[in-house]
Amino acid sequence: MFPRLLLIFIIVPLLELYVIIQVSSRIGLLETIVALVVISAAGAALARREGYNTVRRIQEELGRGRMPGDSLIEGAVILAGAVLLLTPGFITDALGLLMLLPPTRKAALAYLRRRLRRGLAQGRFTVWTSAGTPGSREPDQRRRELGE
Repeated sequence: MFPRLLLIFIIVPLLELYVIIQVSSRIGLLETIVALVVISAAGAALARREGYNTVRRIQEELGRGRMPGDSLIEGAVILAGAVLLLTPGFITDALGLLMLLPPTRKAALAYLRRRLRRGLAQGRFTVWTSAGTPGSREPDQRRRELGE
């Protein structure tokens, strides 16, 4: 877990800063800022459109009485892409845009589906409830029962 946090909170921002400095030294500071704003605005518009389409699909599936599993995961990928677009920098913008494009989003969906199935098969998920019931167990005991 620590290596992931190190990557997310230290290495990625340093890489972003390096790329921004390199780009601004080539095209200028103002142009770099404009490019970041334009990319973020275009990404926000794309995220809005794709998010709306996904919500519509979820509603249609629920209307048919089906569980919208894939659409919910796809919505999570779109949300992650939108969050990456809000993070200033070219690297996170590129990753965010990739998560919003349907072909790469489908690949991410397939990857997440495999990870979820593997995690379920290996008992790596902890189930938390919002309200205790008579005879409910403490979270630590549940975690031990699920193989953690």
